Amino acid sequence: MVESSRDIILKRIRTALQQPSPQQPAVPNFTAPLFPAPADDLTISFAESFVRAGGTFYYCATEEHFYDLLYTHKKERGIEHLFVWEPELKKLLHAAGIVHIGDETDFIAHADAGLTTCEALVARTGSVLLSSATASGRRLSIYPDQQLVFARASQVVADISDALQLAEAKFGGLDKLPSMLSLATGPSRTADIEKTLVLGAHGPRSITLFLLDDLATA
Repeated sequence: MVESSRDIILKRIRTALQQPSPQQPAVPNFTAPLFPAPADDLTISFAESFVRAGGTFYYCATEEHFYDLLYTHKKERGIEHLFVWEPELKKLLHAAGIVHIGDETDFIAHADAGLTTCEALVARTGSVLLSSATASGRRLSIYPDQQLVFARASQVVADISDALQLAEAKFGGLDKLPSMLSLATGPSRTADIEKTLVLGAHGPRSITLFLLDDLATA
């Protein structure tokens, strides 16, 4: 009886399955990171990821450069009430003569923008790691319409796990971490209702980061 094409193909498959594979698959390395670290400079990788997530990024070569950029940003965005509660930041803005509100006066009614520091910056996702351990607390990075963050290049790490390790080292262990750690990745947004994108649903409608280069060599 003449074999059909189907019988010939099935016979070849059975024969092939009986033969050992010439190349065995490599044994997976379960200790290696799931995603390799960014190959480029971490600061550049963070800036690209941060902007891709919808943030506004400013590189500051010096503190004076930061003053100029912040002043211009306030003017362009029409920020009349900039709330700044952290002593380090208030000292910087006082030195530059930049108008800001250093307490909670009319905070609920006029929270145009809030300027805070952060714990770390994640290059892979463009995320900002925030905590409640500063004088800004929980509210200043969430309630104002515009979120402004002052950070340093030395705070940029590759992944979220690195950011958490940095926080753990800063505060002296897991049992001493602040009551709140959160990641801000771009402006607050949602599309839960009729798949219509809405900014500012759960927090600020915009996020701006001023990155001071403290790694530049003399």
